[in-house]
Amino acid sequence: MSLPTSYLPAFIGLGSNLENPLQQVNQARLDIAQLPDVVEIAFSPLYQSQPVGPQDQPDYINAVMHIGTRLPALDLLRQLQQIENAHGRLRSVRWGARTLDLDILLYADQIIDLPDLQVPHPELVNRAFVLYPLADIAGTELLVPGKGSLQQLLASGPSAEGMQRLAA
Repeated sequence: MSLPTSYLPAFIGLGSNLENPLQQVNQARLDIAQLPDVVEIAFSPLYQSQPVGPQDQPDYINAVMHIGTRLPALDLLRQLQQIENAHGRLRSVRWGARTLDLDILLYADQIIDLPDLQVPHPELVNRAFVLYPLADIAGTELLVPGKGSLQQLLASGPSAEGMQRLAA
């Protein structure tokens, strides 16, 4: 699907490692696609990856979703947080286990630095479980504002070791 007129492209990172992570991520995809002023453009393959932070938690299921939206970035963030909350997301431990984590990775070609939102996502360049699914749907020519091409980030970034692409 191509981007409708007046819609801006955005990429959302999805992750879960609690309460049936595959179902959490797949349902979140549907929830995001049903938001007003949002259309799904593409969805990456699912990846299983080891947790960042505390290791005494299950592996994660991760994906990246390409959307078009007419929502301002902060409004999109609030909508994503509502979806997380509906999935039982608790924010008690940094990088702890969670039912659902939704992050705005990229919002058009904008650099946003607000207390509640930073875009490109500040950890994007350090997370193989974001870079590889992003490349699957955006291609390595994608420019990450202020960071370079996705091809450069993959070449100099984290290894995909410990990550497994799941069968469709």
